[in-house]
Amino acid sequence: MASSASSRPLILLTNDDGIDAPGLLVLQETLSAFAEVAVVAPEHNWSASGHSRTMHKPLRVRATRLANGAEALESSGSPSDCVALALLGVLKGTPDLVVAGINLGANVAQDVTYSGTVAAAMEGVLMGLSAIAVSLDTYDVGDYGPAARFAASLAQRLVQAALPEPLLLNVNVPNLPEGEIRGVQITRLGRRLYRNALVERTDPRGRTYYWIGGEPPDGIPEEGTDIGALAHGYISVTPLLLDLTDHAKLPLLASWNLNYPAVKAQGG
Repeated sequence: MASSASSRPLILLTNDDGIDAPGLLVLQETLSAFAEVAVVAPEHNWSASGHSRTMHKPLRVRATRLANGAEALESSGSPSDCVALALLGVLKGTPDLVVAGINLGANVAQDVTYSGTVAAAMEGVLMGLSAIAVSLDTYDVGDYGPAARFAASLAQRLVQAALPEPLLLNVNVPNLPEGEIRGVQITRLGRRLYRNALVERTDPRGRTYYWIGGEPPDGIPEEGTDIGALAHGYISVTPLLLDLTDHAKLPLLASWNLNYPAVKAQGG
């Protein structure tokens, strides 16, 4: 296990809301109680960026400080870029764990395919490290304290477990006072209901442009799901896999006896 000279674990912390996001600051302060925390975060907001990597232009990394004076690095790249940059050599030393968050807004169900927060955690797992993505279930100003404290306790458990294979955990915390959070549920992904809408406008030169907007998404609060846990005041912890194979459909496709060429050419 990698660690600093003081035997404290080393945690790589990033997010998708940007280096100045309050959720990042609270999480950095809370994790620092038991670990060395290296912050490498995007210089601006990358919400809904998904698992994007910058391949067509150079990336910049600049030393900065958080609002509490803690040293940090900010990058011109995406959340996934930040993790890759750190683990490929920008960060001196190998972290024990990657933590992404705290995101403003839940990342549940199909959200994980859009989320830059979850993508950053995925990047850590792809590079051999366990990772935690942490989100707070509100789009308004919330209290990050409960989410940060739970994430820190989970991070400690994960580091101490010293698992043989990396584990990816998606954590969503209800926006409730600490005394009103009912507990923790281990969950599966639920089902989001998106209300996307296309907004068409015209610029001063008469050219059409678009916004993809709509109301905030909702979800089906089924028992055992991340959405259901949040709806009933529980913290949701969902283990994720990067294997997107639809295993249940493999026999169906096998029964089709697919071949190439599907139809033999006729004539010459």
